[in-house]
Amino acid sequence: MRAHPGPTRRTALAGGLALALLATAPAAHAATTAEPRPKPGSLVLVGGALNEDNTRVYGEIIRRAGGATARIGVITAASVPESQDPYADDPDRCSNSACNGAYYADVLTRHGAAHAEWLPLDLDHVSHADSDALVARIESMTGFFFGGGDQYRYVRTLLRGARQTDSKVLAAIRARLARGAVVAGTSAGAQIASGPHMVTGGESYEGLRDGSAPGYFDDPTRLGHLPLGGFGFLRSGLVDTHTGAYGREGRAYRLAADTGHDRVYGLEEDTAVVVDDPGTAHERLTVLGSQGVAVLDLRGARARTSAAGWSLHGARYSYLTDGDRYDARTRQARPAADKHRLRPAETAAVPVNTDVFFSTANPDGVPYSFRATARALAATRAQRSATATTFESGPRFQVTFTKPAGFAAWTGDGTTPHTFVGLRIAIAPR
Repeated sequence: MRAHPGPTRRTALAGGLALALLATAPAAHAATTAEPRPKPGSLVLVGGALNEDNTRVYGEIIRRAGGATARIGVITAASVPESQDPYADDPDRCSNSACNGAYYADVLTRHGAAHAEWLPLDLDHVSHADSDALVARIESMTGFFFGGGDQYRYVRTLLRGARQTDSKVLAAIRARLARGAVVAGTSAGAQIASGPHMVTGGESYEGLRDGSAPGYFDDPTRLGHLPLGGFGFLRSGLVDTHTGAYGREGRAYRLAADTGHDRVYGLEEDTAVVVDDPGTAHERLTVLGSQGVAVLDLRGARARTSAAGWSLHGARYSYLTDGDRYDARTRQARPAADKHRLRPAETAAVPVNTDVFFSTANPDGVPYSFRATARALAATRAQRSATATTFESGPRFQVTFTKPAGFAAWTGDGTTPHTFVGLRIAIAPR
């Protein structure tokens, strides 16, 4: 059974969770006096478990921050503060905002940043988020890195008041992003980039069975969300992380359907999605890493609840891997140049899958289970569709994968469907 990150007990959030999503635009100037608008910055969002030796992802962050002149601020407010870490005085066992911040600053420096420093922002230092001195330091930085943990701690640290407006520090980071800085994050540090209905927790099976609710809950299996989201740096879809490694595809589909979203980016571990023109209608994404990014598309999908349970029909699942590009406005994927169209040659049947969402209740569960069935179907010419079920019952949910007209897959090794686009997904109680 895998362990869940973050605290074992979570403080329930009172009703009325609403985060103001501020997307400030530069003031207009008369055409005769206008200066060239600065080139906007970019995002590098990682699905978690970022290996310290991942030179491609860390290198991309540093390159976009200015290369040899990169000055990066590290924010680890999603971690527990030192006051809550029983091993705070043990450098070999500590896991708090300060020691995690020092870790990331060291890694970024080793990968070539001219300077990287931890910014003392966490639940022990909430007032620092309105420090003019800290804002002055931020204004000299060319990039920012948000570490993992619990994304709601970022909300508590960097957003203010009942409307959850930007603290001075967050406003300064937002301004730096608009003027060309890179904002990177891993796990919770990637999820906090979300706009409305940022996920706060939950498991796929319980989410499918019980639905989502606004809030932040004691029960880590309960599917929760913040109605007005996180920092709103990325606007073209919901974000989820550790997607295949923790079997989160089910919760992502359910949350999107419940909240009216038609797209989710499911980020895999040790893999980044690089976003150009973030926060605009022209967001463009590039995948970088050893795993991939799932694009869950709910345009035209139909959800309903009957006496038997919740169901979803007409959703789609695409999976993009290293070097692939995706235009959020046109919803078009462009596979990397080193991949070519796969001509399915496998004749064996798709293997039986009785734990499609890698249940925490299954001691023999296998991560990336949902993707495994999708890839097996893409690779075979013997079947146009395949089914898989949840480990849990009461009800047991069945997922049906179908290759519709227009489905396509690409490979880098001649046999494995590394990238595929447009697989049709249905989820229903059985």
